[in-house]
Amino acid sequence: MFPRSIVLPPPGAADQSRLIAAPEEIFDAERIEREVRAACEGLEGAALRAEAVALLLQAQKQGRAEIARGFAAAPFDARAMTRSYTWLTDHLVQCALRVAVSLLHPKPNPTHGERLAVIGVGGYGRGEMAPFSDVDLLFLIPYKATAWTESVIESMLYILWDLKLKVGHATRTVRDCIRLGAEDFTIQTSLLEHRFIAGDTALAARLAEALRKDLFAGSGREFIEAKLEERDARHLKQGQRYVVEPNVKEGKGGLRDLHSLYWIAKYIHEVDDPADLVSKGVFRADEYETFKAAESFLWAVRGHLHLIANRANEQLTFDMQVQVAEAMGYRDLRGRRGVEIFMQAYFRHATAVGDLTRIVVTGLEAMHIKAGPLLERIFRRRPKMRGGYEMVHNRIAIKDDADFLSDKLNLLRIFEEALRTGMLIHPDAMRLVKSNLSLIDDGMRETPEAQRIFLDLLLKHGNPERALRRMNELGVLGAFIPEFENIVAMMQFNMYHSYTVDEHTIQCIANLARIEKAELVEELPVASSILKRGVNRRVLYVALLLHDIGKGRPGDHSILGARMARRIAARLGLKRDEIDTIEWLVRYHLLMSDMAQKRDIADPRTVRDFAKAVQTVKRLDLLCVLTVCDIRGVGPTTWNNWKAVLIRNLYKQTAQALETGLEDLNRENRGAGARKALREALSDWPRKQLKIETTRHYPPYWQGLHVTAHLTFARMLRDIGEGDICIDLHPDEDRDATRVCFVMADHPGIFARLAGALALVGANVVDARSYTTKDGYVTDAFWIQDSEGNAYEASRLPRLRSMIEKTLRGEVVARDALKSRDKVKKRERAFKVPTHITFDNEGSEIYTIIEVDTRDRPGLLYDLARTMASANVYIANAVIATYGEQVVDTFYVKDMFGLKYYTEAKQKMLEKRLREAIAAGVERAAEG
Repeated sequence: MFPRSIVLPPPGAADQSRLIAAPEEIFDAERIEREVRAACEGLEGAALRAEAVALLLQAQKQGRAEIARGFAAAPFDARAMTRSYTWLTDHLVQCALRVAVSLLHPKPNPTHGERLAVIGVGGYGRGEMAPFSDVDLLFLIPYKATAWTESVIESMLYILWDLKLKVGHATRTVRDCIRLGAEDFTIQTSLLEHRFIAGDTALAARLAEALRKDLFAGSGREFIEAKLEERDARHLKQGQRYVVEPNVKEGKGGLRDLHSLYWIAKYIHEVDDPADLVSKGVFRADEYETFKAAESFLWAVRGHLHLIANRANEQLTFDMQVQVAEAMGYRDLRGRRGVEIFMQAYFRHATAVGDLTRIVVTGLEAMHIKAGPLLERIFRRRPKMRGGYEMVHNRIAIKDDADFLSDKLNLLRIFEEALRTGMLIHPDAMRLVKSNLSLIDDGMRETPEAQRIFLDLLLKHGNPERALRRMNELGVLGAFIPEFENIVAMMQFNMYHSYTVDEHTIQCIANLARIEKAELVEELPVASSILKRGVNRRVLYVALLLHDIGKGRPGDHSILGARMARRIAARLGLKRDEIDTIEWLVRYHLLMSDMAQKRDIADPRTVRDFAKAVQTVKRLDLLCVLTVCDIRGVGPTTWNNWKAVLIRNLYKQTAQALETGLEDLNRENRGAGARKALREALSDWPRKQLKIETTRHYPPYWQGLHVTAHLTFARMLRDIGEGDICIDLHPDEDRDATRVCFVMADHPGIFARLAGALALVGANVVDARSYTTKDGYVTDAFWIQDSEGNAYEASRLPRLRSMIEKTLRGEVVARDALKSRDKVKKRERAFKVPTHITFDNEGSEIYTIIEVDTRDRPGLLYDLARTMASANVYIANAVIATYGEQVVDTFYVKDMFGLKYYTEAKQKMLEKRLREAIAAGVERAAEG
């Protein structure tokens, strides 16, 4: 069917020995060729091409379906999957060339210049294809293009485009390839992976020889530096740490990092198969097995991602994580979701890729192909090394492996030496440590010297984050504290945590070290002052290291973690009273955060209950610092001024209560102080007006608001007319929130209408307080944030005010308008957040506290408030704490008679109505 100069690789050239299904089931080349020739007989031009495309489309559809079936049955067999898509694509490209050359543009005796070779480049050239990978083609011609080669290439491309293949293509001579490859590292990389697909073999051989002699003959230093710079830029863009929605291809520890290793190895060591890197001394046999396992896993994930999305998709978004985990057979196990187990495997493989990259890069430094780390800029003179160590390429190396391993404690001492000198550890030393973790046994863990070294790594050298991260990456941390191994690379499947559990823990320690160094005094004045005054640092660091140690096990991780922390702290050689405090801190590490964010800290009972739980200022100090570090370690944007103010106020009030006595905490004292502050602020008011203002409010009003809000309400009430709706918008930048004050005539359901109005403008309510005056007005204060968790910019306030006024005047009905906006984003639908509703009659002297813990969505607060209004529930104030997709709405309420909800029947009735409202909202949100 082809002229003598055009040949195809023999069937099986794409390695049919390891396909995911029988080769003829994926693409029966002989049968399809017969069918194409028969169907196209007598046809010309567009009609011929259309007939050929129709047959190839059907074959492609059948082949893709067969591969998908085989992959579903063997979901981890990534190599067979990628080969199968390559096999199918090869045959489609070859068929397109057949049709173009033999049927559309036949030329029995082409001239010497009318030759053509089709070369696969990039990933396609490497023979690795996901279901929707690009098909990158190089059309290789001997000289400049002729009319015949242009026609053949054009027809081929039209056929491939009609087959819905995403084709990247270039037409070049051998000389073009060499010139452009030398100028552009991207082109050079793609040529590094070239593979002959079909056409003129002599021309393809000429290219291979020219590339070897003229393009890839140098040291490769510039190429490798460019690839490593490209990797660093990619990591910076995607996120240096392992983010919870990783990009499988471009992210840190992803496929592109493995590709970079392959390119470097191919360039320097002239290998076509990474397996050859073992004989070249780059990898040990076990490291190559790690390479293979990571490569296979990541390709499997990418393949399932493409098939589920039905397009090229590289981002493991939350919804995709669930579906990919299911496709790969991960199931829920011992209290953990299958998706969490899957993502833990993902992050472990990503970490392994980082380890392999370090090994290769250091090997390049040893060969003088890559410059070593420029520590000379940091140190004017080289630090003196302790015995047993030497400096190799500005890194700590081990002089004698056997001597090093003769003392198990050296597996810890090397990290101490690294912190002492400020130097990096040589990858050969890291390999030695990693391959001898079995030496870290119970006997070694319990020796006083091991305990000293480990605690010094935390406390002495000022950079515990660096030591912990490297120990964690090498498995030393999990070996020395076996309980820690369970949380390594453990993903918490929610939108709140930005890091895996181990990385979160290390981020917390890093925050603590920064506070100790007085780097965050302005941002964290209370925590900084606590550490400046002095605390038991051993207790604080160990408690922070262990605070999440119980995660991933069935049951409450705080309770489980406290038991584990007691054993671990004893093993670390701490004193009895230190162990008791660490156990308490781990058990109650969420207490201060919960009290500050889920309760009304203006209520004296909240502070009194918290003070009773803490008992001493010493514990309060430790818990406050731990809480701040814990919240800041959740993610780069989790800590904000709103949380800072809540924690700060709770700390100050509790510290004062513990020092002066809990009996000083009462509403009367607070109310008298607030009224006095208002009189001083309004000293220019006539005495009569001042008396009206200070007597028109009930006691809760005075203890629940700051004097600035009292001032605002006083001025609004003084000037209010009949039927007026007064609104004051005040950007409270110190709290990262906008305070919205409302004054109007009181009527049932007003709180719900206000919540609806704010939901309609996309405001997130973080706190709300509702008070009724004795003369029939409502004074409500809401603190709101925009979608980014900040106070609204001044330029946005007029529109905000206009929308709120329209809603309150009934011009916009919140219930109807919210229907189109109250939607959950597709990527967020995978989260399961069970609803918990609790009633607490002890946490406040005059209110029942209803806590609704459920799935967050835009109209939730409005739905809950409307439901309560219809049940004649009076909402005094609401505190809203959001944790990613989860929200805890806490309401301080009374019934219509001003009483608490004591009876179980009333509680059950109200809980049922709230659950119905939540379920209806979930159903409405799912429709979008």
